[in-house]
Amino acid sequence: MNLSGAGIDRRRLLGWTGLVAVGVPLTGAEPHTIGAYDRYVAQLAAAGKFSGVVLLSHRGRTVLSRSYGMADRERGIPNRESTAFNLSSAGKPFLAVAILQLAQRGRLALTDTIGTHLTGFATDVADQVTIHHMLSGTSRLEGPAEDVQRIFQSRAEVHDFYERRARQAKLVGVPGTPNTDHAEPDVTIPALIVEAVTGKSYWDYVEENILRRAKMTGASFATRPQWLTDRHLAHPYMALADGRQVDALRHLGQGSPLPYVLGKNPGRAFIDAPGDGGFASAPDLVRFATALRDGTLLDRVWADVLLAPKIPQGPASFATYGIAMHISNGQWQWQRAGGNPGVGANWSIYPDTGWVAVILGNSDGAPLQEMLAQEEQAITGATADGGAGG
Repeated sequence: MNLSGAGIDRRRLLGWTGLVAVGVPLTGAEPHTIGAYDRYVAQLAAAGKFSGVVLLSHRGRTVLSRSYGMADRERGIPNRESTAFNLSSAGKPFLAVAILQLAQRGRLALTDTIGTHLTGFATDVADQVTIHHMLSGTSRLEGPAEDVQRIFQSRAEVHDFYERRARQAKLVGVPGTPNTDHAEPDVTIPALIVEAVTGKSYWDYVEENILRRAKMTGASFATRPQWLTDRHLAHPYMALADGRQVDALRHLGQGSPLPYVLGKNPGRAFIDAPGDGGFASAPDLVRFATALRDGTLLDRVWADVLLAPKIPQGPASFATYGIAMHISNGQWQWQRAGGNPGVGANWSIYPDTGWVAVILGNSDGAPLQEMLAQEEQAITGATADGGAGG
């Protein structure tokens, strides 16, 4: 399970053919700023610092789409716009949408405690922590130390492992106050509630009610055997201490030397943990962004519940349910990042002007924080210090 926060966590991000479409009004961006972003990413790729896909969409039409590097170096398969990448924490908003779909139908309430739907938890956890607390990152739950060395062999093993860990969650503060760090129980427990309410596995529920409904045709919760063999899935290229990059899927005995993901290897998971991850292409994430706002996934009033600012995180930044919000040069930016060894992902929605931007990478060393700043400047005109560009 990835440890990235809802927004860009500078300590934890892993260090990723198109022209301006004729007839597309570039509200909030100009052709020269899109061109500058395009050239910037091309230079990164030429220097070996980015492998993956970047895409900019305006009101549903692709304005820029670029693919660089290889999805599978051993088999000579290049990254393409249709390539699906592991999302890591950038897939966590699927969990929030699933919960709100059930709330919209009256199957649960955000004020429900864990004990309303699940058994086997400590009394204080079951009676005091609500679904809202977990979705907003204010549960004050803490799980056991992560076992990053374990290699999983089945979906059932993954599910049982994370369910056992969730039931060991302890309350370490007052619910309703922000957690100081990523809390694995905040992800696993709501996924278990989805399963308890629907009678389906989390993975199956999301594939049926979110990915398929939003027409995310390349998206899935792929297993490790599928990741190894499916030509449409990008392999994760992980940097080792000696500077070499290896395919994490084909080197399960190797782990990352980076301190914030020390010893991790995403290939060891048979399938992403309940509530986390998944695979999607850049166009899939544009479709997800559209489906969030047009009533496909949630009634619009419930989409407002998802996306309303809830927890202040800085002078112009707020947390929602699994998504970060930022005021950039006078307009909203909704954004979610994820990272693991050999995995880097981010999608951003600029609702005031109709832009959606996606960055998906499959090798270590990409300056994702810098890429996001360049993307934001291209779309909003904001400079690195938050002001307007000249």
